[in-house]
Amino acid sequence: MTRKKLQHWLLRSTLSLSFCGAFLLALSPPATAQDIRGIEACMSEKQIERRTGCLQANVEFLHQSLTRLAREMQDKIGAAARDLAAARAEIAELRSAMAKMNGELAQLKAKAETADTNKKTEPAGNK
Repeated sequence: MTRKKLQHWLLRSTLSLSFCGAFLLALSPPATAQDIRGIEACMSEKQIERRTGCLQANVEFLHQSLTRLAREMQDKIGAAARDLAAARAEIAELRSAMAKMNGELAQLKAKAETADTNKKTEPAGNK
């Protein structure tokens, strides 16, 4: 196959695939999107009783969803509060340990200073 024939064949196959894709897209029915899963489009009902029932079912679904989400949020808030309390307890423990270490360090410094002053005040010939 020559280069020109290959290019012609590729162009024809690309065009035919594009045409088939456009044809299939045109034949497919338009999809109606729902904003919220579980909610029905009630305005298409002709009878008022059915429309009212549909709306009531939507309200019940939304109420159940809100209740479930509120329960989940309360669980998350409770877990966060427990984590915060544990972190505060750990911080208090670390602060007390640090205060204890600061006290011990101050004592060691005081001992070192008294040892240094004792060495300086002793005469050199007493050793």
